[in-house]
Amino acid sequence: MVMKKTYNRLLKAPDQSFFLFGMRGAGKSAWARQTFPNAHYVNLLDEGLYQSYLRDARLFGRELLQIPAGQTVVVDEIQRLPSLLNEVHRFIEEGDLRFVLLGSSARKLKQLGTNLLAARALRRIMFPFLPMELGDDFELSEVLRFGSLPIIWQSSAKIDSLYAYVQLYLKQEIQSEALVRNLPGFARFMPIAALFHGQVLSVAGLARDAGVARTTVSGYLDILADTYLAWLLPAYEAKLRIKERKHPKLYWVDSGVMRAVKQELHPLGEAERGALLEGWVGTLLRAYGEPGCGLGLRYDGLFYWAPAEGGTEVDFLILRGGEFTAIEVKARDYLVSKDFKGLRAIADLGGLRRRLVVFQGNRPFRTEDGIEALPVRNFLNDLETGAL
Repeated sequence: MVMKKTYNRLLKAPDQSFFLFGMRGAGKSAWARQTFPNAHYVNLLDEGLYQSYLRDARLFGRELLQIPAGQTVVVDEIQRLPSLLNEVHRFIEEGDLRFVLLGSSARKLKQLGTNLLAARALRRIMFPFLPMELGDDFELSEVLRFGSLPIIWQSSAKIDSLYAYVQLYLKQEIQSEALVRNLPGFARFMPIAALFHGQVLSVAGLARDAGVARTTVSGYLDILADTYLAWLLPAYEAKLRIKERKHPKLYWVDSGVMRAVKQELHPLGEAERGALLEGWVGTLLRAYGEPGCGLGLRYDGLFYWAPAEGGTEVDFLILRGGEFTAIEVKARDYLVSKDFKGLRAIADLGGLRRRLVVFQGNRPFRTEDGIEALPVRNFLNDLETGAL
C-alpha cells in the first residue's frame, strides 16, 4: 500500500467557532483531524448517526452535554443537517464549546434560512492545494492540466479520478441534497458553463446554449458558487471616461475539475493555456486576499476592468487601502507590445499603485512606463510576502 504524502496547509484556525467551507475533496476533513486531534468528531456521512439526528436533533444536544467546557467539537458535512446549528448556537452561548463546522455546500444552509450564528462563528474557505503548500512538488503544467484538489493530486490515476469526481459531485452534492429538480438539465449545463471559464458571462447566451430558461441558468450558477466549484468576478464600475461592462466573468476554482466536466483531460493545448493560467491566478488572489480565506492579505475588492469600447481589458484589479493593483496574465515565455495594451489603457485610474503582467518567462523586468513583468515564481513570492 502506497502512503499518501502529508502536506501542511496554510490555513490557520481562528480562536473561536467557525465554518469551514470548500469544494468536496479540498481536504477540509483531513485538515480538521490534523489540527484538532483531540476534538469530539461528528461525521454526518455516517448514515446511522445522520438518521438518529434526523429523527431527533435533541439527541445531538444531549451528547454535547457530556463534553467538558472548553473542548472543540468538529461537525463534518454540516449542510446535511442544518437544524443542528440551533444546538450549536445554544452550546456556544451556554456550554463554552468551540465548534468547527465543515461543509461542501452553503446552499441548503441559506435555502432554509438557517441561523448561521451571526458573529458567533466566523467563516473560512479551504481551496485546493496552493503552490506554497505543495512546495517542491508544485509543477505548474501539472496543476493547470489536473488541478490541485488533494483527492486528485494524491491519486495514482488522475484522469479516472477526475471523471469519477464529477459523477460523485452530481450524485452526492446535487442529487442527494436535492439542489435541483432537473438533474439531467444541470448535467447538460455544466460542460457548457465550463466553456465560459475565464470569459465575460452572458446568462442569456449560456441559457440558449444549455437549452434551459435564463432564470434556471442563474440558479445553476448560484449552485456552482454555493458548492465552491466556481465563482464570479465582477466588473469594476467606477465613473471613468468610458462606461465599463457590467457582466461578471466566470471562473472555475479547479482547472482539473473544469476540464473533466468538459471531458477534455488530454495534454494541455496552447489555445486553452491562457484561460487556465488566468483562472489559476484568480483563485490564488481569492485565496490570499478575500475576507474569510484566512491567508494573511485583505483586499477591499477584487474585480476585472474592461471598458465597453476600445477592446482593452485588465484581468484583475485589486482594491486595497484605497489603492489599486492591476494584473494581466499571459501564458507565454516572452512578452510583446500588445501584451501591455490593457495596462496602458488603465493608467489614468486614480489610486493606481502597481501594474503587473504575470507571465511564464524566467526574468522579471520593467517597461519604460512603469509596468512590471513578473514570472510566475516572482508573483508567488509577492503573494506570500504580502506585497500585493
